[in-house]
Amino acid sequence: MSTKPTTTDLEWTERDQRAVDTARILAADAVQKVGNGHPGTAMSLAPAAYTLFQKVMRHDPADPEWVGRDRFVLSAGHSSLTLYTQLYLGGFGLELDDLKSFRTWGSKTPGHPEYGHTAGVETTTGPLGQGVANAVGMAMAARYERGLFDPEAPQGTSPFDHRVYVIAGDGCLQEGISAEASSLAGHQKLGNLIMLWDDNHISIEGDTETAVSEDTMKRYEAYGWHVQRVEPKADGDLDPAALYAAIKAAEAETERPSFIAMRSIIAWPAPSAQNTEAAHGSALGDEEVAATKRVLGFDPEQTFEVSDEVLAHTRALGDRGREARAAWEKQLSEWRTANPERAAEFDRIEANELPAGWEKAIPVFEPGKGVATRAASGKVLQALGAVIPELWGGSADLAGSNNTTIDKSSSFLPEGNPLPEADPYGRTIHFGIREHAMAAEMNGIALHGNTRIYGGTFLVFSDYMRNAVRLSALMHLPVTYVWTHDSIGLGEDGPTHQPVEHLASLRAIPGLNLVRPADANETAIAWREIMRRHTKVYGKGAPHGLALTRQGVPTYAPNEDAAKGGYVLFEAEGGEPQALLIATGSEVHLAVEAREQLQAAGVPTRVVSMPSVEWFEEQDQEYKDAVLPPSVKARVAVEAGIGLTWHRFVGDAGRIVSLEHFGASADAKVLFREFGFTPEAVVAAARESLDAAAR
Repeated sequence: MSTKPTTTDLEWTERDQRAVDTARILAADAVQKVGNGHPGTAMSLAPAAYTLFQKVMRHDPADPEWVGRDRFVLSAGHSSLTLYTQLYLGGFGLELDDLKSFRTWGSKTPGHPEYGHTAGVETTTGPLGQGVANAVGMAMAARYERGLFDPEAPQGTSPFDHRVYVIAGDGCLQEGISAEASSLAGHQKLGNLIMLWDDNHISIEGDTETAVSEDTMKRYEAYGWHVQRVEPKADGDLDPAALYAAIKAAEAETERPSFIAMRSIIAWPAPSAQNTEAAHGSALGDEEVAATKRVLGFDPEQTFEVSDEVLAHTRALGDRGREARAAWEKQLSEWRTANPERAAEFDRIEANELPAGWEKAIPVFEPGKGVATRAASGKVLQALGAVIPELWGGSADLAGSNNTTIDKSSSFLPEGNPLPEADPYGRTIHFGIREHAMAAEMNGIALHGNTRIYGGTFLVFSDYMRNAVRLSALMHLPVTYVWTHDSIGLGEDGPTHQPVEHLASLRAIPGLNLVRPADANETAIAWREIMRRHTKVYGKGAPHGLALTRQGVPTYAPNEDAAKGGYVLFEAEGGEPQALLIATGSEVHLAVEAREQLQAAGVPTRVVSMPSVEWFEEQDQEYKDAVLPPSVKARVAVEAGIGLTWHRFVGDAGRIVSLEHFGASADAKVLFREFGFTPEAVVAAARESLDAAAR
């Protein structure tokens, strides 16, 4: 049942109220100056954001990345000024000129919050609902981190206890991703997660009655959340005292995530614009801004008016933050003394370093034996898990197919779950059939820090994940996607499950590195390289996607150059190469067999395995030319997907053996034969290319 908070100990002064109203007029002025943006929500949410930043959260403006801080996620990212005004008032590094340059080139205040661009921004938000799932991931990571370093400590006594707060709007909760993530959060009993819902009944098309009629609070009760309703003040404004009481009640509820519904009036207290859809995404207009300032007791002739008294009052947060961090550091020091081995592990992990000798755990596979790359990946994961405790992850209910179970005896599940392998600090995550939320939760886990995350599903379902994958790349996050069943080679499940356009589509995402290994040893080398790239040595991180086979493929001798993305797997014999065969994944062995036929016919032929186009493109030109000599014009690229990737590598005389249509339901061997993926088809393409190059 939902509850209403009844008590509060909030200290709220006239200066607090003036600071809230200052945030409102700053939001209105910032949007008015640039001529576009979202003023209304920032105006109405100012009391909630101020209460969180100034009265509730444990954080330090001088150190926005302090490990012990609470996290804040603005899922309603269009209302970026809700966050920017608090970062300015609290002294996180934004100044008034930054608000004046809102949404302009080079500013610290872009249209939506961007992680890594503005201090104090914990995640890039904007696509609605992503922030909800990010916050769920952060809360999961906080629990796993506690399990790594301080599992025996009573609740609320560990330096690794902190909370995640999220503000979400109507749009966030309409998006399916938030339903997926909220369901998992309830199942996981994430008592460290508190979500404030801005229930303002407004979306771009007007009153939300146009699209929504369910009881959202009952929906969250059904998910297993602790639910409260905060009523507004008589004048329609948010009530900070009631909100503070609700937050305190939520903090006391440690066995469930908390959902606080706040009925607000968008653009409050603008006389004419409040409670209108126009206030959502448009400047209010000079007259309305001036009228709002009069209502709040500000000079209508001034813009960006901030009194010295208000700024001094809000920036006292710096003093409170330093005190909170000092208390935490004392607590951490005591923990270090009591836990020297764990403290050493904490220092290593926080420094983003891997354990000494970790590479020795990676298996080497016997050449000649047929092994599915998904199976090889599973063996590598289990080997890495034994030596890298911060590595964890799972699958969207496909672990048996994805081979993503890092520890069968240890499932990340809350106290009270009846499964025998359940452990609140377990290694294996069961994301459920929630691919989109899984990807965004992985982003949240990576953003939280101090763990290494992976997650799996079938490659064809990467479409469900795409928006979150794009944000992984945008934020340079070290997450690893394990995508199996990577082609028509999955066979009888048919065209709905057979990826065709997905490899090229994922390669089109800037900053995402896609790796499609040819065999078991390339898979092992790929995992090793991904782990290395996700350390501080490589600076800005990048997400990686592994595209792995269901079917067995021949195993070749390991070649360390696989980590360069492309390399010579088999050299031409009998002279300089006359033809180049470039292939990835399960099609590499077709190129190898085609080479044997071409060599027998007197055509010196080189086979290039290119597991990662992105890694290959990073190499210097000398290396790339050594692998793909510019003088050799006869080239064939082979991949069981659309050929979009390969035109730049084969040139005008080259040919591409690809799949430019959907698959069918049949045995994999039949499909490869019927769709032209045979050594003979590769040889024919090579002969065409040789003829074209000779003209």
